[in-house]
Amino acid sequence: MSYNLLKGKKGIIFGALDANSIAWKTAERVHEEGGEFVLTNAPIAMRMGQIDELAKKTGSQIIPADATSLEDLEKLVTESMEILGGKIDFVLHSIGMSVNVRKGKAYTDQNYDWTQKGTDVSAMSFHKVMQTLYKHDAMNEWGSIVALSYMAAQRVFPDYNDMADNKAYLESIARSFGYFMGRDKKVRVNTISQSPTPTTAGQGVKGFDGFIAYADKMSPLGNATALDCANYTVSMFSDLTKRVTLQNLYNDGGFSNMGVSDYIMESFIENEEKK
Repeated sequence: MSYNLLKGKKGIIFGALDANSIAWKTAERVHEEGGEFVLTNAPIAMRMGQIDELAKKTGSQIIPADATSLEDLEKLVTESMEILGGKIDFVLHSIGMSVNVRKGKAYTDQNYDWTQKGTDVSAMSFHKVMQTLYKHDAMNEWGSIVALSYMAAQRVFPDYNDMADNKAYLESIARSFGYFMGRDKKVRVNTISQSPTPTTAGQGVKGFDGFIAYADKMSPLGNATALDCANYTVSMFSDLTKRVTLQNLYNDGGFSNMGVSDYIMESFIENEEKK
């Protein structure tokens, strides 16, 4: 169902890889709601994914960009404004990567060069994106910037590894830069803390199926899907959320406020009785 919530709005969507990714679903929903956008991803990710298919489907152009490179981001922002015919109204930052996770390095045995690379890609890139937008005065007033996060920024999920630190840093950048974006540009900045979602990126985390099943049984509404996140992001890009900024918003079926659920408690008691 379309409500034309983003009619006439223009933006940039980072991180669409394949049909499982939240950025991909968001691009589809933004298109359905009347928004136009430029798609961007790192050249290496573009070779792995099917972004051309999404561009065709949504009538969008693609600009390859490494989000850790200021030079690439300058080019992305200036070219996007040319393609879209002026300033932009929304940006989705859907980027995260940990080499330590990918290579099976435990949190207690980090390769710090890899840690730094992950921080640069997953969090520092968000600062670089906003700094570039800020310096170019590229956003319309009441524009909206959203980055995707996860609850490991607040709580311990041992196998989420250094990505937990990256998400904590990402959320801090959203607040800190969000202040200046709000004060100087009337632009809002938020993060969405999404349920664990079976995306290509997420599945690299050890025990990920367990994460998903546990969160689903803990949450009164069950896990939020990639499409749920896309819909929430659309609402954050729309004029209906004009004064929401500096927030980390949970889209997780209620997980973040749960201590324990009946199902988890019953399973635990059952296991204890079997011992």
